[in-house]
Amino acid sequence: MASEIQEYQGASPDAVRQHYDVGTEFYRLWLDAGMTYSCALWAEGDDLDRAQRRKLDYLIAQARITGAERVLDIGCGWGSLARAIADRHPQAHITGLTLSRDQYDYARTHPADRIDIRLEHWNAHGPDRPYDAIFCVGALEHFVRFGLSRKERTDAYRAFLIHCHSILHPGGALVIQTIGKGNRPLGPDSLTDVQFLANEIFPESEPPRLAELAHAAEKLFEFRSLVNDRLDYARTCAEWLRRLRAQRVEAERIAGATVTQAYERYLEASIRQFEAEHLVLYRISLRKVAT
Repeated sequence: MASEIQEYQGASPDAVRQHYDVGTEFYRLWLDAGMTYSCALWAEGDDLDRAQRRKLDYLIAQARITGAERVLDIGCGWGSLARAIADRHPQAHITGLTLSRDQYDYARTHPADRIDIRLEHWNAHGPDRPYDAIFCVGALEHFVRFGLSRKERTDAYRAFLIHCHSILHPGGALVIQTIGKGNRPLGPDSLTDVQFLANEIFPESEPPRLAELAHAAEKLFEFRSLVNDRLDYARTCAEWLRRLRAQRVEAERIAGATVTQAYERYLEASIRQFEAEHLVLYRISLRKVAT
């Protein structure tokens, strides 16, 4: 199994760092106070902070981790989910994995005696004991390189799910939030957006199709729930864009005009693609089954 997992690296560490290591202070200008860089869950009257807390609460509830002791957060970002789990579940010990040096350094400046942040790839992670629950929020998009065949993509997701299955207790939860490909054909303008996102913003990465994930999960995981909240992501990107534009002068001072303009274009393109159903946002709850 180790050789099978090693074959599917997805985006390289350098490609991941190209996006996430632009600078924590740059992201701080337009993310919420908790530095949550994934789709929020909106309700009437929410601001960004409240919508992100609502999303974290939802994902934690989907994992059903009451009484859980060991939790893994794959692609932990700046640590907001790990901190939320620690706050809500005093018995939980959380391990967070990231490939971003900036995220690693930031998450470790907010220590908790029950949170262990590691600069480590998921396929190199071998715990000494199984986990009760695993989260993967906003990271699955990087597990497959752009341009692979459908079979190669499905095999890559299968390798990831096999690994998760191997380090979970029987009946343990795997909660995934990921951008996915929609079912509407791309027109010329949308193709331009997608090519820009793939080449300039998220190199070596490609979001999954639902059928690929379902096929990859066969005889490993039971689907408990699945929702598509693509309009929540369009709204999240619109709020990020509004906040970034409001801080443009400071953003250009920190990251430069070229990077700031690229991020504005990326957020504009994302809004269009979620609204046009070319991109979707899946929140998925899975349960490990016996094999």
